[in-house]
This record gives sequence, C-alpha cells and structure tokens, in this order.
Amino acid sequence: MATRVASRVESLASSGIQSIPKEYVRPQEELTNIGDVFEEEKKEGPQVPTIDLKEIDSPDEVVRAKCHETLKKAAQEWGVMHLVNHGIPQDLIDRLKKAGETFFSLPIEEKEKYANDQESGKIQGYGSKLANNASGQLEWEDYFFHLVFPEDKRDLSIWPKKPSDYTEVTSEYARQLRGLATKILGALSLCLGLEEGRLEKEVGGMEELLLQLKINYYPICPQPELALGVEAHTDVSSLTFLLHNMVPGLQLYYEGKWITAKCVPDSILMHIGDTIEILSNGKYKSILHRGLVNKEKVRISWAVFCEPPKEKIILKPLPELVTDAEPALFPPRTFAQHIQHKLFRKTQEGVPN
Repeated sequence: MATRVASRVESLASSGIQSIPKEYVRPQEELTNIGDVFEEEKKEGPQVPTIDLKEIDSPDEVVRAKCHETLKKAAQEWGVMHLVNHGIPQDLIDRLKKAGETFFSLPIEEKEKYANDQESGKIQGYGSKLANNASGQLEWEDYFFHLVFPEDKRDLSIWPKKPSDYTEVTSEYARQLRGLATKILGALSLCLGLEEGRLEKEVGGMEELLLQLKINYYPICPQPELALGVEAHTDVSSLTFLLHNMVPGLQLYYEGKWITAKCVPDSILMHIGDTIEILSNGKYKSILHRGLVNKEKVRISWAVFCEPPKEKIILKPLPELVTDAEPALFPPRTFAQHIQHKLFRKTQEGVPN
C-alpha cells in the first residue's frame, strides 16, 4: 500500500489549496500558450471536422462513396473528427456517462479499493499519473482504466461494483463501439484502395484488437493557466473514440497552433492513432493533442483506445502504399516497441510551444 501515489488530484482540488504543487506546474515554454479554455472554445478559426456517418453503409454506391470521401479528407487533414449519426443509441451513451460520473462521485476511500499499482505492472483500475516523463511533471487528472473488449479478455473483478449497472452499460457500449470501429476501419481501408477488411485484419481483427477504456476525471484546478490535464501526445492506438461531459478541454496542434475542440452534442470524437498512421504510411494523420483544465467545472471524458496486440503483429507501412516516390516513412516495429520508442523519444525531445 505504501507505494501508492501519495495524493489523488481530487483530494488536492478539494483541500482548498489556492496554488498548485510545483510538480503540476508546466515548464516555462509551455506556459505561454495555455489559455482559458472557455475563452479558447469561443475563438473563430479552423474547426475540427464533423462527419455524418448516416450513409457510411448506404446501399447507394454514390451516396456511400461521398460519406467515405468526407471521412478520408478528415483523416488525412486532421486525424480527428466529431462523428454524428454514428449508430450508438444516445440513451446507452447517457447511461454510460451516468455510471462513470456516479463512480467518480464516490468517496475517495471507496474508489481506492480499485486502486491500480503501476510500479508492479498492475495498470488496470483507479489511478493518477506517475511521473514517468523527463520533466517529472504530473497531470491534473485521476482516472479509471480497464480492458473492455474482447469479452473473454476482461477482468470483471476490478470493474466498479457501484453503480450496480456499471458492468452492463459499459459492456454494451464496448460491443457497439467495436462494431463502429469495424465500419470506420472498413471505410478507411477502401479509401486507401485496399480491401475493406484489410486495416482491421492488420490491427488484430475481432479476436486480437483490444478496446481499453480510460475514464479521465479532471477536477477543478485553482491555477488552470499553469497545469495540463493531459500533456501533449499522439495516441498510440489504431483508433480512439472519446465522449465527454460537454465541458471543453481538448486541444489539437493544427497547422502550428493549438486549436480548442468545440463541444458537439450527440457526437463521438474520434482520433486516428499512430498505428493507422504507420499502416497508411502517413496518409492518415495521428494528431498531437492535449487537455486543458479549468477552475469552474469538473471535466470527465471516456476514451476508448483500440489497440493492436503488443507483440503478435509487426506494424509497418502496408506494401501497397510504399513506392519509389513514396518510400516507407516508418520502420517495422511491434506495438510494444512503438510504445517504447515513443517513451524514449519523449525523454529526448520537448513538445512544440
């Protein structure tokens, strides 16, 4: 028990502190561009694209192709998009959010029963970020992390028992999201001139592609201009699907500037992750992003990372997409090696200002 994080961010936030501990303060070069997220959200300028998926499997070939084309453009130019008419019932999403909010509203000692222990490799459960980056910085968030699909790989013993419908709604959401992932991967494959099932097969297919849910809890922060909820990173996943409680916070590094994503009702935000960027030989983008915090509202987000198996698959640009004119941009690596490479690079390099 003694190795546990001394303090949850939630405890810090509710302790009445006026200034945040120094390990949460970002390096000077980052502080110049952390603004008030509610002001940032109002700014005019480039917007994260919204993609209507209603026609993604339309029987009409022309209509279907048009939908695929908008998806392709967003994946190439931004690597992130709001998906509407995605086919997952809003009622299920509302129940999922309610279950997560209810868990996080439990007393901290109740949540601690589910604590993870990252140092011993037990990463599933309730946690806070350990300082594993070069600067020793901490992020202003607590989280709950666990594998939700395939069902035979889940460890239900660590899933929250409260609220009582947590397992039921989370399982159903994971099942439906897995179906959506198939549709998206199919369309992205076709847009590269590949067979529809190709990308899905390359990331592990129904048996091996892992869906990991991370509920991020960003407490109110007394000095939001000094902290980040999540530091700048790209997702290692193939795809990431994100829901949130309609409090802004996500920023994307687009054309040399940090752009704040507006909150789009009834949408799921989707990121293209590094895995698909690699397979597509850079045709689809994995965008750098980060999370701001604020002093008015708690932000909660539900991120599902669709990850290939760690060792079984070699990730490299697909041979059909490599030519003399467009050589391979990425060396062959397993998913585990890719993660290690990123951690190593992170200790060597800073992030953009």
